[in-house]
Amino acid sequence: MINGADTAFILAAAGLVLLMTPGLALFYAGMVRGKNVLGTIMQSFFMIALISIEWVYLGYSMSFGPDVGGVIGDLSWFALNGVSNAPSPDYATTIPQTLFMIYQCMFAIITPALITGAFAERVRFVPFLVFALFWAILVYNPVCHWVWGSGGWLAKMGVYDFAGGLVVHVTCGAAALAAVLVIGPRRGYGRQSFMPHSLPMTLVGTGLLWFGWFGFNGGSALAANGVAVTAFVATHLAGMAGMFLWVVMEWITQGRATTLGAASGAIAGLATITPAAGFVGPNSAIIIGGLAGVICFGAVNLKGRLKLDDSLDVVGIHGVGGVIGTLCLGIFASTAVNPGGVDGLLAGNAAQLGKQAFGVVVVGGYTLVVSWILLKIIHSTMGLRVDEESEVVGLDSTEHTETAYN
Repeated sequence: MINGADTAFILAAAGLVLLMTPGLALFYAGMVRGKNVLGTIMQSFFMIALISIEWVYLGYSMSFGPDVGGVIGDLSWFALNGVSNAPSPDYATTIPQTLFMIYQCMFAIITPALITGAFAERVRFVPFLVFALFWAILVYNPVCHWVWGSGGWLAKMGVYDFAGGLVVHVTCGAAALAAVLVIGPRRGYGRQSFMPHSLPMTLVGTGLLWFGWFGFNGGSALAANGVAVTAFVATHLAGMAGMFLWVVMEWITQGRATTLGAASGAIAGLATITPAAGFVGPNSAIIIGGLAGVICFGAVNLKGRLKLDDSLDVVGIHGVGGVIGTLCLGIFASTAVNPGGVDGLLAGNAAQLGKQAFGVVVVGGYTLVVSWILLKIIHSTMGLRVDEESEVVGLDSTEHTETAYN
């Protein structure tokens, strides 16, 4: 039956997750040069329109519709046919199915938006929209069904993902890596400095993302209950620990702390706790967030040696963070914290770590291959990358005929 408290809670959580996409737009926009601010914002912000349309007609049915072989949902819910305010027949929830649908829509929106940070300042708007649309259909929707859909094959194998470590962060990280390999670095990369034009904007975006993450992780309990509280607490503590350890690493290696480092560490901690948030206690959350601060810091600093121009550190923060968090679920998860969850290695179930690692390999490998092929096709037919003159002038002027600042 419908529960009023649960419904009100998930309505609020859906709004919080939607807020994350404008927050992400500001987070990314502050880190680019002033001539690319609006272009960067549009790449994230317009996903609200594009992916919402896709979700109504294809995405929801493919992701959560009646199962076909454990691989995909059928299209019986095309255009939300049969989706009503009654509870979903396939998911044991106490909220209207329309609310479950729109809550999950917010996850689908932000995932392709996250990828844009990898190729910031050098991709044309319309070809990017084509990529985002087909990526949602060919990557996000199937992976979502595998992990979260009723009958999904990874879920049946016992692979867990509380709020999107695999579905959101591993997929966007693998796609970001494919984009960096296909599109190539910004002109002047390695020879000139690409300084953020507005770190205060990035910090505002960080705050909005952190705020929204409580709906992202807490709302994934799909009820106003103790599991939601567990996820809420774990989310904050991991974000805090990620920020703290990232700044410590800066002190150790560079002799100073930076505001960009504090923001990056917070996002790393928040991304890394996402798959495990509803399955671990406070101390485990702090450990997971701390690991994110140290390991993601190392991954971001490694990109220069590998000469990979992941402009805004999508691979190093979201991709690596998603992998760490998914594996940590297999180590720290406990049914003493969440009786409806699973025990990990430290609770005597070593097999769970293997299952989580298998999920990482499958989802990461599938996403990398499909994203690379899709990018290659669009790049060769439409031309993903802007020409040299447009890159020098800036995307705001050449792609949108606007300027952020007079």
